[in-house]
Parts: sequence; structure tokens; C-alpha cells
Amino acid sequence: MNIELTPENLLIQLGYPVKEATLAQMQRIIDNTPGFEKFAKHILTLNDEVKRFAGVVAMSNSKDYLKVKTDSTNPEEIEAFNEYVKQWAEKYKVALQKVEGKNTYYILGHK
Repeated sequence: MNIELTPENLLIQLGYPVKEATLAQMQRIIDNTPGFEKFAKHILTLNDEVKRFAGVVAMSNSKDYLKVKTDSTNPEEIEAFNEYVKQWAEKYKVALQKVEGKNTYYILGHK
């Protein structure tokens, strides 16, 4: 079964309320992320997998991008999180930008 990843579906899958403001923000993120449709379905898998490392895929409050981050303070968990995110990005040819001093990455688009 192939579910179309509309802004509304993405919000629901990532645990956001579906409101006018969140729909508009998700649409800006999609529009601002080159090649989004090429890896969109893999974002849900990424979100499920990073939960093992206290991680989540979320909408950035400061930029029109999705971000993947962990709130873990366990060094081994953080290392595993970083490794998993990098492997995911490489596998699906996704450009990331690491946020300085944080265990957070912006999902910039398809390479």
C-alpha cells in the first residue's frame, strides 16, 4: 500500500496537530527542500529508527527544513544516532547540515 505523503499525512506521522499553521509550515518545508519527493517516504522510517536513540524528526522552528535530533545524553547512544543518520542520508542521497554544538541535523534536500 502506497500512501501519498501530503503535508497533512506527514504532520500526522510525525505527531503534529493538523492546523492551518502547521500545514503551512510543512508545505514551506516541502517547497524549500529540493528533491523532497525522492526521499519523503524514507523520513517516516528515519523517525521510527531514531526513536531508539531518543531521537525524532521534527520541523525546525528557525528554518524551513525538517530536522533530525536526539536529546540523549548517553555518549554511546549519541554516537549510534549520528552514525545511523549519516548512513540513512548516504543511502537515500540526502544532504544534511549538522547544527554546530548539537546532535541535530537539518535535512537540506536530495543530492
